Amino acid sequence: MINNLLAFLNFENIYLIANWGVIPFWLLLIILPNHQITNFFVQSVIAPLLLAIGYAYLSYGLFIEGDIFHGFELYSGLDGLYAMFANETLLLIFWLHFLSISLFAGAWIVRDGRKYLIPKIVLIPSLILTYFTGPIGLVIYWFIRIFFAKKISFND
Repeated sequence: MINNLLAFLNFENIYLIANWGVIPFWLLLIILPNHQITNFFVQSVIAPLLLAIGYAYLSYGLFIEGDIFHGFELYSGLDGLYAMFANETLLLIFWLHFLSISLFAGAWIVRDGRKYLIPKIVLIPSLILTYFTGPIGLVIYWFIRIFFAKKISFND
């Protein structure tokens, strides 16, 4: 049974599970941002924990291979980054990282929007942009937030 599970947990399946798995969390943020179920599943540690399990599983695989830093050339220029992402394990680890951080940012937008009484319909564009583009969605939200908070703040 464990061998079947390990065979199932190949890179392609982990990628598909993670990509399709975050969509319900995003839909909750977009459709029911202030509901208890969203608060329980998205505003808690559940989503990051699930993504962290995949992250840890892939990292453990690198550790077992014994060459944990092979191909980790993040700071050696764009060619190094390209070479690093040629390693499927590292590419998938960084993709899980991106999914987790984007979801965290979306959850923060909803919490912060609640604080400034921003209507959920106004949050939807920034949430969708955060899902697809990360920082652009956050900047759009920041501009929306200025209007509702009636102040410009760079650090809160």
